[in-house]
Amino acid sequence: MFGENMQGRRDELEEEQRPIQVRARDLWHRAWQPAGTVVAVALAGMLMWHVVNGKHGLTVWNQKRAEDQQLRREIQDLQSENTQLKKNVYRLQNDPGAIVHEAHEKLHYAKPNEVIITLPSQPKTQTQPAGAGR
Repeated sequence: MFGENMQGRRDELEEEQRPIQVRARDLWHRAWQPAGTVVAVALAGMLMWHVVNGKHGLTVWNQKRAEDQQLRREIQDLQSENTQLKKNVYRLQNDPGAIVHEAHEKLHYAKPNEVIITLPSQPKTQTQPAGAGR
């Protein structure tokens, strides 16, 4: 124990004898080592935030991916509708029965000596809330 005390005192004396520039440089290095770690961790955190929430981050990427899927579904629906309309146009151009059918259904045309009777549409029944008739 006494020997350790003497060794500690000897180190202190040697430290005091070193030039002030060397002691300041050593203190500077010891202080900046933890500070450099903090700066590196802060930079890594900022980089992670930017990767997730930045202008081209994961959040925006997921939104764009969902938008892309929605637009692909719309394109597929429109292509299907376009195909159906092309078939309808072809049928109307080449099938006289289809033209007659469309004239009857959509335009309400009648053949000679044919009578078309249009029935009134069903009125919507309104339900009264409870206690409204009192």
